[in-house]
Amino acid sequence: MPQQPILVLGATGKTGRRIVERLSAKGHAVRRGSRQSDPPFDWEKPETWSEALRGVEAVYISFFPDLAVPGAAAAIEELTSRAVDAGVQRLVLLSGRGEEEAQRCENIVRECGVSFTLIRASWFSQNFSESFLLDAVQSGTVALPVKDVGEPFVDVEDIADVAVAALTEDGHEGRLYEVTGPRLLTFEDAVRAVAQAADQSVQFVRITPEQYEEGLAQSGLPKEFASLVMYLFTTVLDGRNAQLADGVQQALGRKPRDFADYARETAAAGVWEARA
Repeated sequence: MPQQPILVLGATGKTGRRIVERLSAKGHAVRRGSRQSDPPFDWEKPETWSEALRGVEAVYISFFPDLAVPGAAAAIEELTSRAVDAGVQRLVLLSGRGEEEAQRCENIVRECGVSFTLIRASWFSQNFSESFLLDAVQSGTVALPVKDVGEPFVDVEDIADVAVAALTEDGHEGRLYEVTGPRLLTFEDAVRAVAQAADQSVQFVRITPEQYEEGLAQSGLPKEFASLVMYLFTTVLDGRNAQLADGVQQALGRKPRDFADYARETAAAGVWEARA
C-alpha cells in the first residue's frame, strides 16, 4: 500500500519547515500545508481544509498567527472535526506556554477522539533571528516592555525533533510535552548573548508598554499582530513561565539545546550582521 502522507501545517514557518525537512530526510511522505502548496491550506479559508486533509495519516498543527488570538479555538475545533471525519489517526498540536487560550485549544485536541500529542513551548530562541526581533538586533537596539524576569528560551530545532518523534514513533500518544531550554535568561541576558556571539554592539532598552505600542503602530505592523505582540509581552511574559520544564528530555531522552549554542550558530551564519 502507498504510504499515507503527513500533513504539516505552517510548512513555511519556523517549526513547520524544519519538520518538513526532517520527515523528508527520513523518507516519509509529506504534504506541505501552506497557502502556496498544492493543494493549498489557508487558516482564513476553511474551504481549503478538507482537500488538504484527504488521505492524510497524521497532522502537525501550527496555528497562525497564534493560539491566543480571537477565533483560534473555533478554528482548531473545526479543523480537528474535519480531520477525524477524514480518517486522520494522529494529531500533534504546537501550543503556547502560559496562554489560557492555547490551553483551551489543547483540550479540544485532547477530546477529539484520535491519538494526539501536545507540545507546549516557551518563547522561541529563533524570534531573535527569524521573526520581528531580527530588525531590532540588526539596528543595534532591542527595546522591549518586559520586566526583569527569566524566560527559558527554547530552540525551534528541539521543537521540530519532538514533533517528528510524536508524528512518526509510538509512545507519544496522549502526552503533553512542555518544552523549554535548559536555563532561565532575562531578555537583557539574551540580547547580551546575541551581541557577544555576533561580536557587535547590541543594547537592550526597557521601555513602557505605551512606548512599545506606539512604536508598533509607527512600524506599520497590522493591528491584529500588534495586539498579539503586546499581549505576549505584557501578559504571558509576566513571570508565569519563569521555571524550567523537561519536555525535551521526556520526548527525546536528551537535554535541550542552550541559548548560547543557538546564538553562536546563528551568528556564524551571518544573520545578525548590522545593517548599513
